[in-house]
Amino acid sequence: MGDTLVSSVIGPSGPEHRRLANKVMEEALASASIVFDDLAYVVATGYGRINVPFADKQVTEITCHAKGLYSLLPTAKTIVDIGGQDSKGIKLNEGKVSSFVMNDKCAAGTGRFLEVIADALGVPLEKLGDISIKAEKAAIISNTCTVFAEQEVTSQLANGESVANLIAGIHEAIAVRIYSLISKLKISPDVAITGGGAKNIGLIRALEIKFGFPVLVPPEPLLTGAIGAAIVGKEICERAAGSGEILKRSAQGLQEATFFS
Repeated sequence: MGDTLVSSVIGPSGPEHRRLANKVMEEALASASIVFDDLAYVVATGYGRINVPFADKQVTEITCHAKGLYSLLPTAKTIVDIGGQDSKGIKLNEGKVSSFVMNDKCAAGTGRFLEVIADALGVPLEKLGDISIKAEKAAIISNTCTVFAEQEVTSQLANGESVANLIAGIHEAIAVRIYSLISKLKISPDVAITGGGAKNIGLIRALEIKFGFPVLVPPEPLLTGAIGAAIVGKEICERAAGSGEILKRSAQGLQEATFFS
């Protein structure tokens, strides 16, 4: 086995994880020009991992993000993952998880928070970063609760505040919240940002101001956890081969399907 990424699929998770898992697997296999029986082992990760019926093993996103990110950016000591449902900080020691913190009880500081604000402003989610860097100043957003922040943004917009300034203010508010969370880990550079939030240049700049130094972003931050899951599967196969163990596969899968050949 080598370390070549041969196929990946990225898309919205949706409500039906089992059906999605099958669809993603089919697309990833087709893209790689291989069939299901060619696969040796499958590891599922993320919130939907228990709903991947053909997975041989389920592994937490904490472990998978650490392995995936370390394989891409080995100098990283701290990971900030800004996902759709939560934000988390992971402290690494030679690529292994030494500690972590999570914000999973409130949408503030997550992709969902940005989705709500983007909708309130009538701006495509993927355009938030580009628009915010044109801001003259960051509007002050005093609420971090999603519902109240949306109302505050709408009110300020009606009072004449520019969209760019409002988005910059939202990014700053999120950066403050994330920095407060990650500070519990005693931040050590290099810091790497993963998840959908890493694709927002405005949010990245706001975080760099809070951290006081540049941060790293992997080539495709949405695939970090999936790459880590693939690495876990690869390691399991290698250990089995080294010990002469015969792996009995139950099936195969990953929410963001990624395979190594």
